[in-house]
Amino acid sequence: MRHVGFIMEDGFQVMGLAALSAFEFANLALGQQAYALSVMSETGGAIVSTLGVRIETEPLGEFPDTLLVLGELRPRPLTPALRDYVAAAGQHSRRVAGVCTGAFVLAEAGLLDGKAATTHWAHARILQSRFPSIRVEEDRIFVQDGNIWTSAGMSSAIDLALALIEDDHDAALARSIARRLVVYHRRPGGQSQFSALLELEPRSDRIKRALIYAKEHLRNPLTIDELADAASLSPRQFTRVFREETGQSPAKTVERLRLEAAKVMLEEGRHSMDTVARDTGFVDRDRMRRAFLRFFGHPPQTVRRNLRLTEGKGTTPEVTSTGELAN
Repeated sequence: MRHVGFIMEDGFQVMGLAALSAFEFANLALGQQAYALSVMSETGGAIVSTLGVRIETEPLGEFPDTLLVLGELRPRPLTPALRDYVAAAGQHSRRVAGVCTGAFVLAEAGLLDGKAATTHWAHARILQSRFPSIRVEEDRIFVQDGNIWTSAGMSSAIDLALALIEDDHDAALARSIARRLVVYHRRPGGQSQFSALLELEPRSDRIKRALIYAKEHLRNPLTIDELADAASLSPRQFTRVFREETGQSPAKTVERLRLEAAKVMLEEGRHSMDTVARDTGFVDRDRMRRAFLRFFGHPPQTVRRNLRLTEGKGTTPEVTSTGELAN
């Protein structure tokens, strides 16, 4: 049986507790107490979330097999006792993880020095400036570097918990738990924390309708005429209003939507490059490669390579849609 300990203090985010459910369902799926869970704080007793929800905690004690440190809305300086405990956990616990701004706790404890890490996108630049020795990967769902794990904010606590369970057991168990939790199994660590549609935030329903249409019809050419028709505007009106509301041209936005969809398909690892290029509207892999280089600075093959390294699966040759091995 593995002991998983959660550290929380006053001002914790209730959303972080969602990770507890993943370990609970692991026990149910395995038919045994594979994980013993405890919720801890520096002194023990009742702590209060930002919502005012109170929860009883145990005082810091024996180091668990896996320690998860939950973050707060606004990271605060650590007390010497908490800093020393987390620092020692890096040596005594098999794994230490920072959920959301919990990465700041790990950083203050010295566990992220020289390592790759992530946190909630809104705090990533602050983490990087405050701790320059960390390689902050701000657009990641979770990052593993040795025995230290960090995750993005909010719902990514579930992704991190599923990844830890998969690390202990296998992908099949993590998939079954995800189904019970009614969440996607599982967003790869390299998947973006937010989408292009959320970033654009157009004001009018017409432009929103055009964006949703584009996302659902990426195989189409998605010309100005086609998008304007979806928005019930003339092509000239559509181009003007679209740029006013999003700050981008329709062509650039469509390319971003195609890139986002292609990246997700590549991270799933079940599709050939030719299939990804076709289904996302790039038509062929060469056009997709040029778009990836322009926007991300690397070719699409890098996405799969990084995913394999993150998941510790090594490298496998890419297979084309014809069944041949790619160079």
